[in-house]
Amino acid sequence: MTAAIRAEWTKLRTVAAPLWLLLGAIVLTIALGAAAAASLHCTGAACGVDRTRFSLAGVQLGQAVVAVLGVLVVGNEYSSGMIHTTLMAIPRRSVALGAKALVLTGPVVVAGLVAVAGSLIAGDRLVSLAWTTGSTLRAAAGSVLYLALIALMSLGIATAVRDSGAAIGLVLGLVYLFPILASVVSNPHWHKKVEQIGPATAGLAVQATTDLKDLPIGPWPGLGVLALWATGALALGLATLRFRDA
Repeated sequence: MTAAIRAEWTKLRTVAAPLWLLLGAIVLTIALGAAAAASLHCTGAACGVDRTRFSLAGVQLGQAVVAVLGVLVVGNEYSSGMIHTTLMAIPRRSVALGAKALVLTGPVVVAGLVAVAGSLIAGDRLVSLAWTTGSTLRAAAGSVLYLALIALMSLGIATAVRDSGAAIGLVLGLVYLFPILASVVSNPHWHKKVEQIGPATAGLAVQATTDLKDLPIGPWPGLGVLALWATGALALGLATLRFRDA
């Protein structure tokens, strides 16, 4: 596994696209979060809304860039034919996919930490956040984990689909379709169900710091739903990697 991780890390760091995508995710996340916080036109408890969640709104845009990165980690190898070389060098396909997942997760977590910290610093300057509360720290840590899980789900889907364009479309569809469905479903029961099962609608509940009882799903259970999506996608990707020719 160590050799596989080293090989995957070499492939990731020797091309420019991953770095630019991660930088783009950081910039977009902070910029949109700052814009959302500035739109409140108030500070402190006088805002009457979840200031932390507004400050972290940029994650909803940054996740798209992270998803693209997760797809390209394996999608580029299928498009170039390099996947044959990878599987010859690492015959155990579970090890090959596991190495890709680990190497992808590390940079995404680092970028997520920078993006979330930047968003909260900007939000604090604009609307005075409650930094010391456990709910704010949970929202920050959960947002970083959210981005990592989106990347892993994207990796799994791309491994199963084997086409970067199709995989990107499928991932973004899963991420952004459920919020759209939730907005158009008028029946309260089904509206709640849609928000509970969607990878983004459920996963982003971890950002909430106020009115937790009114949420369709709790913060950590919501992130757990996204973890199930990521696990299922990786399991599907591994199954296709094992039982189909490259």
